[in-house]
Amino acid sequence: MKEVAGPDVLPATSTAVDPQAPIPKQIRYIIGNEGCERFSFYGMRNILTVFLVSSLLLYLPEAERARGAKDVFHTFVIGVYFFPLLGGWLADRFFGKYNTILWLSLVYCVGQACLAMFVTNRTGFYIGLGLIALGSGGIKPCVATFVGDQFDQTNKHRAKVVFDAFYWIINFGSFFASLLMPIFLQHLGPAFAFGVPGVLMFISTAILWLGRKQYIMVPPAPRNPHSFLRVSRSAIISG
Repeated sequence: MKEVAGPDVLPATSTAVDPQAPIPKQIRYIIGNEGCERFSFYGMRNILTVFLVSSLLLYLPEAERARGAKDVFHTFVIGVYFFPLLGGWLADRFFGKYNTILWLSLVYCVGQACLAMFVTNRTGFYIGLGLIALGSGGIKPCVATFVGDQFDQTNKHRAKVVFDAFYWIINFGSFFASLLMPIFLQHLGPAFAFGVPGVLMFISTAILWLGRKQYIMVPPAPRNPHSFLRVSRSAIISG
């Protein structure tokens, strides 16, 4: 007689969804970090062009200041959207998401400090913009995916609520930055106006660091021996 196969048995490691599973506690640190970071970034960005035209680029003829400010602004934005490629690569291949976010946030803090300290020094100010582009762009692809890492099969249905809160805090921080920073620049001066985003970025980094013992850390992926670049290199070397 042939043996009749029984029904497939799920492995012991399978975990069912738990409708009562709470939202992971460590999520609050990531959301707090993101809210402060967005206030910092948009607070700085929303006064950048006005400051360049009215202060830093006064050495240019008046008719050329607006164009010069646009050149600086768009160069900065190009950096912000280029460095996510670097940040994602570093996180996936070498350091993991948490370490990449933390270290590049420290670079971000230094950049914000440069803006506040060098409001009359073009070289120092531009260095600060470069560091902010590296920090802000570098952490961009890591933060949202780091949120996703905190969920497993038991509580994945809670992810929608968390991502709703995540994007709400982004808009919350952006709104108040857009509302308040032009007022700070006008009435309290550029050093104070650029200093406030710097303080918020430091708070953002500190909030992230406070949750370090609670996060689920997904290790970087090992090198893929069959990646396109490796195969192409091997083919070229072998002739």
